[in-house]
Amino acid sequence: MINLKNLNIVLTGATGVIGNAILDNLISAGARVIPTGSNEEKLKKIQDKYKDLNVIKHDLSDHGRIDEFVEDCGKIFSNKIDVLINNAGITQDNLSLRMKEEEWKKVIDINLTSTFLITKSVLKKMLKSKNGKIINITSVVGHTGNIGQANYAASKAGIIAMSKSLAIEYGKKNITVNCVSPGFIVSNMTAKISEEHTELMKSRISLNKFGNPEDVANSIAFLCSNLSDYITGETIHVNGGMYFS
Repeated sequence: MINLKNLNIVLTGATGVIGNAILDNLISAGARVIPTGSNEEKLKKIQDKYKDLNVIKHDLSDHGRIDEFVEDCGKIFSNKIDVLINNAGITQDNLSLRMKEEEWKKVIDINLTSTFLITKSVLKKMLKSKNGKIINITSVVGHTGNIGQANYAASKAGIIAMSKSLAIEYGKKNITVNCVSPGFIVSNMTAKISEEHTELMKSRISLNKFGNPEDVANSIAFLCSNLSDYITGETIHVNGGMYFS
């Protein structure tokens, strides 16, 4: 079991299937976590499950409030944030010729720009303590592309390139920046895929199965821990052999 005792961690996108798995894993490992998201009903379920957590509702598309949100997290954590996990993201799929400019902008705005802005705000606190870890959740389609996901693939590829740049900029300050890139993970989304298409997708995966949310959560727990202290600018692929970097 990885030990994350007393680490102060901010987790965005905590209300989804992967976000829930990440949260459960971090808490089991002893971390102090602030889960955040924009779905009030799902946040309430987290609060009901973990009574002592400081759950914060925040919409990352509201860029003007990101600094305020980070300050609120800082107050809860006595102004020390050890790890930021950028898991929040959206999709608005469409074939490129049919994709509206607003669909392009919204996905880039939330997935890429919001990730940059919250990271920038948290970095200011990490620089004061000369220590920190930033973990960005990307996607296999950021490496391979995908039909109908030009906006989503661009946003996730952008996160990977941004993470490498940040890793170079802040490595000397003892701040690491890494990515976790999931492939097809069992979720409400994959449950809607037809059996025929599911089998086709599995045939393209070396392990011939979809991953579980816990597979992603385990990789993130590793990157949060001191076991990853000498790793930065990297991407851990959790895709069962669907794609090899």
